[in-house]
Amino acid sequence: MSHEIELKLALPRSALPALRRHPLLAGAEKLGNAVTLDNTYYDTPELQLKARKVALRTRRQGRIWLQTVKCAAVSSGGLSQRPEWEQPYSGSFDFSQVDVPEAAKLLARHADALVPVFTTRFRRETRRLSPREGVSILLMIDQGEVSVTTPDGIARQAPICELELELEQGQPADLFALACELAQTLPLMPADISKAERGYRLFLGTPLEAARAEPSTLEAGQNVVEAFRSLAFACVRQWQANAAAALSIDDADAIPPDFIHQLRVALRRLRALIKLFAPALPAEFAGQWNARLRDNANRFGDARDLDVFYTELLEPVIAEGLADEASYAGLLQTVARAREHARHAAAQALDTAMQGRLLLELSAELLQLPGGSLVAAADLRTFARLRMARLRKRARRQFDAASTLEPTRLHVLRIGFKQLRYGIEFFAPLFPHKAVARYQEGLVRAQGTLGFLQDVDIARGRLRAWSQTDPSLQAAAAFVLGWHAPRYARLRRRVLHDCEPLLWGKAPW
Repeated sequence: MSHEIELKLALPRSALPALRRHPLLAGAEKLGNAVTLDNTYYDTPELQLKARKVALRTRRQGRIWLQTVKCAAVSSGGLSQRPEWEQPYSGSFDFSQVDVPEAAKLLARHADALVPVFTTRFRRETRRLSPREGVSILLMIDQGEVSVTTPDGIARQAPICELELELEQGQPADLFALACELAQTLPLMPADISKAERGYRLFLGTPLEAARAEPSTLEAGQNVVEAFRSLAFACVRQWQANAAAALSIDDADAIPPDFIHQLRVALRRLRALIKLFAPALPAEFAGQWNARLRDNANRFGDARDLDVFYTELLEPVIAEGLADEASYAGLLQTVARAREHARHAAAQALDTAMQGRLLLELSAELLQLPGGSLVAAADLRTFARLRMARLRKRARRQFDAASTLEPTRLHVLRIGFKQLRYGIEFFAPLFPHKAVARYQEGLVRAQGTLGFLQDVDIARGRLRAWSQTDPSLQAAAAFVLGWHAPRYARLRRRVLHDCEPLLWGKAPW
């Protein structure tokens, strides 16, 4: 068995000439001529290998045939480490070299039922770069396609255009150092989805969906920096998945709003995480990445706010027969134009080069975080209690300041509750499950109430600005605000009463 350590980077086909001209590639040792690789992936008709995260393929390169088995790997920032077994293929499968018992038993049990599921065919150029003694990296440019024929006879294809950096000697950080250098001038996006996973998605016709936050998997025995790193990489995976999915859609108007929303959720969670673990992190790292992530999230803020305005505040309004028809039609047109403009701005912010560079640079720094400080070596559960207590103490001050019910102070309180919610989600495995679940439910309700009040306050400002520019919209603006006024007033009156137990009642930590 060998362990494959590679960093996969996607790039547009139009960037291939620039990649080949890059000094690092142009100066690397060329390993033979480009070769065409034909790969066939096998599984049972019920896809039982996929269900256990095992991949089986045969590969033909000229007259050479190989059989490869790979097991599951957690990939973050494009970096994956997985066990694999590769051997000559003579026309029948041989699993005798697979020395992970679960995988070996699975393959042996289903050997007679294995059938081809999909194929990949791509041309590979391989180079070797040895930037210093003890470091050797293979650079492989793959260009081709994944092809499937579904059980009902539908043929599907998807392009492959990737740069794989495979570690021969050195550390994973060496792969990121190289990728970061290349990404300074090239549009490279770290890619966590393997060719096998892409093939299965194509075979099943799996639609693109927004990636949600992963549940925390912290363990009490981890040191504080290890805990931070694992949580941060989970946020990176969510950010990367939504950015890559949105970038795969050519038409900005066709990008589902949830992709942008979940991308911003990932960035907000990362910022909250950095603040939460700040005592255990280098001050320069925490300050720099808090600012860079904030600036990146702000690029998408207008698109998200307008989507919320439309879906949460405009769509529920029943205007027929009640509102001024001309004024309301004008408002709908104004909102449609604003959303279109914001979506195009968000699509431009979803630049492959920019997002890819940020993802790679953050991943590189996460791998190299020092872990020797006294705080980093502290008991994780104790650290979590102290940090959650601090968040709640700050939220109490925000609660007291919000007693005037001024929108700006309620907004600050909302941010405080959001920080509490993210904190308890991160630390959830360290505390009693039922108590955590109850507390989370309360935080979600409080955050939802505060969020609605904030949405209406933002909408009021937008409607005022549009009405000042076009007075014909004043009637429709007043109608929309009037429609939500009873709920707004009711929630505003009771919001502090509902929030109070979460700040002064029993906490799960």
